Amino acid sequence: MPDKFDLVRLDEFDNRLTFDIRYATADNFLNKVLYPCAIAVARRGTADKLKIAADYIERLGFRFKIWDAYRPVAVHNLFWEVLPDSDYIANPATGGSKHSRGCAIDLTLIDTDGNELEMPTVFDDVTYNAGRKHAETLPLHIRENLAVLTDAMESAGFESIDSEWWHYCDSEWREYPALDVELDEFN
Repeated sequence: MPDKFDLVRLDEFDNRLTFDIRYATADNFLNKVLYPCAIAVARRGTADKLKIAADYIERLGFRFKIWDAYRPVAVHNLFWEVLPDSDYIANPATGGSKHSRGCAIDLTLIDTDGNELEMPTVFDDVTYNAGRKHAETLPLHIRENLAVLTDAMESAGFESIDSEWWHYCDSEWREYPALDVELDEFN
C-alpha cells in the first residue's frame, strides 16, 4: 500500500463496515465499471473519524455500508465529463472532489442483518430527490433514519452537503491535496 499518502483500507481498519463499492460494478449512474477492484480507502484521520461514527451507530444497533471513499482524480474527471453539474459533481477546475483527497465517504445505514434502512433515495440518484430539502417532505421514519446517519457523521467531524444525503466530508479536507493513486495499488 502506498502509505506515503497516509491512505488506509477501510476493510482492514474497521471490520464492522460493510461494502458495496458501486464504481467497481456497472451499478452506478454511469452504468460502467470505473474501479479495477472493490476497495475503499481513506485518509487515516478520516478513517479515525469514521470509526467514531461507527461506534455511535453501533450503540443504536446499526452499522455502515460504504459505497465509495477515495476516488482517483482520473475517475472523478470522467464523472465531470458525463455530468458537468456542480450540484452533484465537484468541478475539477475549482479544486475537484473531496473524494480525490481521501476525505469523503458515501454511505448508508444497515441493520444487524445487513438490510439497508430506508433513506430518501437510492445511492447515486443525481436528482433533486437526493437532496436534504426534499427529505423534509418524506415520511417520518425516513427522516429519522437520515437524522441518525447525519448525527453520527457530523458528531464525528464530518460535514454533509445539501444535494446528496449519502455524502459526508471530513471537516479537515482542506489539509490534503487531491491524489491520482490507482486503487489496485492497495490490493
